[in-house]
Amino acid sequence: MRPDLTQLRDLVEGSPGFGRRRAVAVPEALIRAAEERVGPLPPSYRWWLAGFGHGRAGGADIATVGPAGPADDVYEYVTAGWRLDGDRLCFAVEQDCGDSYSFALDRSGEAGDGEYPVVHRDGTDGCEYPVAESFAGFLAVRLARLRGLRDGPNPTIARLWRSTPGVLLDNGVHIYGPHLIGERNETFEVSRYAPGWVLVGDDSGGDGFFMRHHGRDRVSVHRLGLGAICEDVETEGEPVTDDLLGWLHTGGAAPAD
Repeated sequence: MRPDLTQLRDLVEGSPGFGRRRAVAVPEALIRAAEERVGPLPPSYRWWLAGFGHGRAGGADIATVGPAGPADDVYEYVTAGWRLDGDRLCFAVEQDCGDSYSFALDRSGEAGDGEYPVVHRDGTDGCEYPVAESFAGFLAVRLARLRGLRDGPNPTIARLWRSTPGVLLDNGVHIYGPHLIGERNETFEVSRYAPGWVLVGDDSGGDGFFMRHHGRDRVSVHRLGLGAICEDVETEGEPVTDDLLGWLHTGGAAPAD
């Protein structure tokens, strides 16, 4: 799914100590100059450079962009010669263990979105593992781990977060990222009133979207009033979809009567 940059900004700005140092925005001209050396950069990473410039994500130092010339090859710049290794462009390194994160330039993301999947290379054995479907997803996954959410409350939300830290549609449908989901579930005491369920979003009008934590059916989404949360969400609520990502792609239309 295409990264929601509004949700990405909320994630970064709403997570003190995560994802950034003092913001040092990179001018568009310098980003373009860097792309002349390493190729097109993913839109969500370009957004990061233009807004924050550099920072950290759960212990990983994120590369920035600086002036061209002799300084263009400094360690912290994404244009440093060692960062581009064949079809891998390293944009983040964990200094304590040597693990690195790279854009897989040989794999395109969603058609037309310009994003590249992110892969993790183990600093000890050199093995490579998939992490996220975009730079925005990389930040979401890192924050989820830092907040003890693991990959997410169920496989569907985990898949969403690998692409984008939540979604807010024009019709008010809001699916939460890792920066919001814990607080929203605590506020509405979901674990108390609807054990086994998780509030994954809302419609901006008083209804929430619920999915199961465990069991065979962890794909169905049910709508229920946030003031009427109960244990039997499936019976008391309204079925919405069993394909959350597909539903979001089509704009979160109301279910047919």
